[in-house]
This record gives sequence, structure tokens and C-alpha cells, in this order.
Amino acid sequence: MKLSELWRLYEADKRIQGFSARTLKAYALQHKMLMQELGNLDITEVTLAMLKEYMVKQADRLKPSSLGHRIRFVRSLFRYAYEETYLTSYPSQN
Repeated sequence: MKLSELWRLYEADKRIQGFSARTLKAYALQHKMLMQELGNLDITEVTLAMLKEYMVKQADRLKPSSLGHRIRFVRSLFRYAYEETYLTSYPSQN
């Protein structure tokens, strides 16, 4: 499964859970930035090292609160993939 497909499933799940349009818009922006950095990889190809490198690049230009939002989104996205059994491991757990 590609990151773009995971996003569609994740967003649908969050809509069902009643997340606000504003929250979903913020998540969509976070996803867009992740895709710009990593590309539309298969989710099984995403490693913890890749995610850490992405966060290090973000840390140089973001306020701590914005970086925190980005970290929470990435963790949530990959936790969702793991919990829904799209992944057998959870790369962003650390």
C-alpha cells in the first residue's frame, strides 16, 4: 500500500470518528509535507531512520509546537496502519 492510499483510509477513519474539518485540513497539510519528503513510497519501505531524518530537517525550520504537531501526525498515521494490520511493525513508535 502506498502512502497516498494509506492517507485516504486514515482520513476516512478520522471523518467517521468525528474529527473536525479544521483538524483534517491540518492533517492533510502534514501528509502533503511528508509525501514531498519521502515520495509516494510503499508503507512497508518507510523506516524509523527515514522518519527521524525527516523530523531533523523539520526541526531546523519549525517552532517546537509545530514540530510537535508533525511528530504526532506521523505517529498517528503509522499507528493506524499498524492497528489496521497494513503494517506488521510500527516504525514511528520510537
